[in-house]
Amino acid sequence: MFKNDLRQHLEQSFSNQELKRWYDPLELHLSSESRRLNVHFPHIFFSTWFAENIQGRFEEQLNAFFGPGYVIQYNNGNGGNGNNVSHSPGNGPQDAASAMIPGMSQSKRIDFPFDSQYTFDRFLVNKKNYFPLASAKEVSKQKNILFNPFVICGESGSGKTHLLRAIGNELSKSQDTESIFLGSIEDIAQIFNSREYSAPHAAREKICTYDALLVDDFHLIRNHPDLQNDFIALFNHFYEHKKQMIVVCPQRITLYDFLDPTLKSRLEWGLIVTLKKPDFDIRVKYIRNQCRQKKMKLDSDQEITLAQRFSDFRSLQGILIKFFAYSKLLNRDIGIKDFEHILSHAENAPQPIVTPDGVMKTVAEHFDVDPAELKGTRRHKHIVRARQISMYLIRKLMGISFPELGRIFGGKDHSTVLYAVNKIDELQRVNKDMKQLLITLKEKCRSMEENM
Repeated sequence: MFKNDLRQHLEQSFSNQELKRWYDPLELHLSSESRRLNVHFPHIFFSTWFAENIQGRFEEQLNAFFGPGYVIQYNNGNGGNGNNVSHSPGNGPQDAASAMIPGMSQSKRIDFPFDSQYTFDRFLVNKKNYFPLASAKEVSKQKNILFNPFVICGESGSGKTHLLRAIGNELSKSQDTESIFLGSIEDIAQIFNSREYSAPHAAREKICTYDALLVDDFHLIRNHPDLQNDFIALFNHFYEHKKQMIVVCPQRITLYDFLDPTLKSRLEWGLIVTLKKPDFDIRVKYIRNQCRQKKMKLDSDQEITLAQRFSDFRSLQGILIKFFAYSKLLNRDIGIKDFEHILSHAENAPQPIVTPDGVMKTVAEHFDVDPAELKGTRRHKHIVRARQISMYLIRKLMGISFPELGRIFGGKDHSTVLYAVNKIDELQRVNKDMKQLLITLKEKCRSMEENM
């Protein structure tokens, strides 16, 4: 009875033909009292194929069917006759090869504490991103700490956060979820600023209690200059104690001039991978997967239109949520007019990334000066004005701190930068021409970066 109920649940994600091939041959034994599911494979070759092709999706659906707190035990042959050697979740994960040894079993949790939509199986990949995905899977095994830290770079919408959370979910199958820190650099800053950890080193000691440190949006540490020394101390602790660190940021570490040289050097000790934005075929596949999961129908032309118009996962996810909400509220499929109406009110793309060099190049072109002059010390009136406007725009568009701005502009004192930003801010309040110039330059900066 239980196996039939589970089969009906799996029919939402697998075809009947697929289930006949791999699900029906399985022998399942459920213990509700101990919250454990025993899965017995008919033979060793079957378990090998299952581990490589089905296991991730199967565990994801088991979590949706049972809810949290269950453990799954895979048994290779022997029908659970007592000859199997069980490995508890706390003893460390087993890779696919260990699950193929006849007479052995593999036991693991099937919880997804960092959201079940973030799994390796759901991470759509092509040849461009195969290496980052393979590296992330290797890191999640935790058999040996090979890459520490593991740094994931990539533009907005390339899938960095998905990969980070997928690693977190995989780690949680073999270790206590409470021992995994997964949050942004802002979350870490909040801990250091909390009254609860106001005593010296208390915040460091709190974070050092974790066995894995997974940090998203690491580049925002530029907003917390005092945090860099603390992060160096955290890095040293996790590295020396062989505890995994994973850092996510939009650009390569070498491009962050605001980083303390010691911190930058340490982050470069490990493996740095870069995710490329999804290409057209991957975007179409993503749309189809999302529609299947949400049970929403779009025709091929609509899928292609969305894949052509939206270039990354984040913007695709946003527009698909709008289509899904519309379809559910009105209880009908998306028609041609509905599709065009929703699409006409959608943003074409996410905001492009603006860089300091891009801003300076744009301003320099407008004032007909060499971009290098903006970082120099020449006091010609038009150069000074171009320099001040560049500082103002970078501050407003990117939120960079005054000390960091000073470093970007050739090591100028932060008070000089503060004066320049305030000067331009005052001018644009009283001078319509200056206000319009700033609006024009902002748009040029954004469009320039978008077309690069």
